[in-house]
Amino acid sequence: MPCANILFTPSYKKDGKSVYWHIRITNRITHNETPEPLSHSAQSDPFFFISSIGAVIFYRFVPVYVTPLMIIRSVQQLVSGEKVVCKHTWVPFDKISPSLPMAVIASEDNRFASHNGFDMIEIKKAMKENETRKKKRGASTISQQTAKNVFLWPQSSWIRKGFEVYFTFLIETCWSKERIMEVYLNSIEMGKGIYGAQATAKYKFKTTAAKLTRGQCALIAATLPNPIRFDSAHPSPYIKRRQGQILRLMNLVPKFPPVDKEKAKEQDTKNKRIRKRRNNNFAKPPDNVRII
Repeated sequence: MPCANILFTPSYKKDGKSVYWHIRITNRITHNETPEPLSHSAQSDPFFFISSIGAVIFYRFVPVYVTPLMIIRSVQQLVSGEKVVCKHTWVPFDKISPSLPMAVIASEDNRFASHNGFDMIEIKKAMKENETRKKKRGASTISQQTAKNVFLWPQSSWIRKGFEVYFTFLIETCWSKERIMEVYLNSIEMGKGIYGAQATAKYKFKTTAAKLTRGQCALIAATLPNPIRFDSAHPSPYIKRRQGQILRLMNLVPKFPPVDKEKAKEQDTKNKRIRKRRNNNFAKPPDNVRII
């Protein structure tokens, strides 16, 4: 019986940096078989494309309150006889400490602000390193992780990777970088039954997402590769070393979100006017005071 074969073909722009991915899903064939499409529904069902695009557009404006991973983890807890724990509270981006996006960029995806969803430099590095490494390393970006967290399942497979590429392309097309980061910080697993920045701040550090310190943000980012094994509230020596590395990197990666030059110029002009007004008021004596 033939099985699924997913082909990813990158096409580069002239600058050699920008990349477009062509996805083709077919049946793998043997020497004596003739190629045939995987299925009408998997290859060209308009309902899948319309619904997936609709979901991406929907979540561009609406908070993500539940993800597939939250449901899967809850079912796993229920089946194993454990108490179902799912702690999650959505907060807007401006209610999250500005140090947290910087920490996850330093830890997970240094070129998040500049790539188009896929970091080709890291992909090439990972491919070269994996030729000699026993434990393979990935090169998933924050955009890819967001696509997986919101629309897909956690188990790794070529089929899931194919859908991940597709949804990453969609969110990079339809969402801003700030929206991707907002959804990422609100949906990512940060502990057993704990999802998102607000729940982590509350149950790990007894504070709010807005009041997380640089050190706490670096600890959270250090545990993200395996938040079930590592605890940001009770860091191991390894996590503390990672925290130090992330804190140093946070000083080197570009500020996120990038400062809007026009807004910064407007604010600077406004601040100058306020300072000038204050100076004038200070210099001018009251009417009932005579200067001798």
